[in-house]
Amino acid sequence: MAYMCLTVHFIDVDWKLQKKILNFCQVTGHTGEIMAQNIEACLNSWKLNKILSLIVDNASSNDDGLKEIDDSVTKIRDAVKYVRSSNSRLTRFKACIAQKNIPLKSLVCIDVETRWNSTYLMLVAALKHQKAFELLEIQDKKFVEELNKGKGIPSIQDWDYAKSVLPFLEIFYDATLRISGSSYVTSNLYMKEMFALGRRIQQYRDDDDLSISLMASKKKAKYNKYWKNAKTINMLLFVVVLDLCHKLDYVEWCLVNSFGAEVGGELKTKLSSCLHSLYNLYQGAEEGNQDDTLSQPSASDKAKDIYDMRLYR
Repeated sequence: MAYMCLTVHFIDVDWKLQKKILNFCQVTGHTGEIMAQNIEACLNSWKLNKILSLIVDNASSNDDGLKEIDDSVTKIRDAVKYVRSSNSRLTRFKACIAQKNIPLKSLVCIDVETRWNSTYLMLVAALKHQKAFELLEIQDKKFVEELNKGKGIPSIQDWDYAKSVLPFLEIFYDATLRISGSSYVTSNLYMKEMFALGRRIQQYRDDDDLSISLMASKKKAKYNKYWKNAKTINMLLFVVVLDLCHKLDYVEWCLVNSFGAEVGGELKTKLSSCLHSLYNLYQGAEEGNQDDTLSQPSASDKAKDIYDMRLYR
């Protein structure tokens, strides 16, 4: 059973940021074609034709990210599911927590398997209760029987591996919190977060731990799919330039460091040209004419540049 939720973010007439759910519906699958058809139908029914950007999140893409850590995470997840499946099991687990003198500030939580953030939080909580799980293995035979029907009891190696991947998952968790907020503007933050994320992934790719390096390499390939080509990065570069904390110099620095001096410099020049073109278009709308003093490209070049900078994913 697949579902799709379409949410719109906009600024109202009072310049307040708003978030509204347009539609929540059942769909036949999470393929790009199916989602595109449903999104188009919903937008047409609402008569919405002014869209700055569209962000798609689906379970199949998220699932790819956890393949490299699936076995160890599955064992820990199954252990958490066991103790959370009934009050009697949870009571026995709490007794183990007390015997191991673990502060009972919070209990373990079940994650949503396709959500990196919830998996990260599950592992953080589970690792705090590792000794309680180890004691439960000794005291509760049914715990052992149930988990052996699946991947088995989490071993010391599984717990150690979970500890080693936690910092890697944390960088995604922190970045998601910062750029996915719905109560504040985030369009000016994404460039800093995404470029920093790329650098951190590269650092883990060079890790001495082969399993960590392999996982980071998989993520690097997926990252490069969207961010390696300077010609296909998001048009929200405009918004970053308009942020007084960053401006054009900061964007140029990021582009040069990410794509090299030649490609980064070319993209910065093109971005600057398009900003001039946009300024002239707005000025023309206000005054009824164009100020040629700021106009660098021809009229046809302006239109082409603006179209080219409407980059998408």
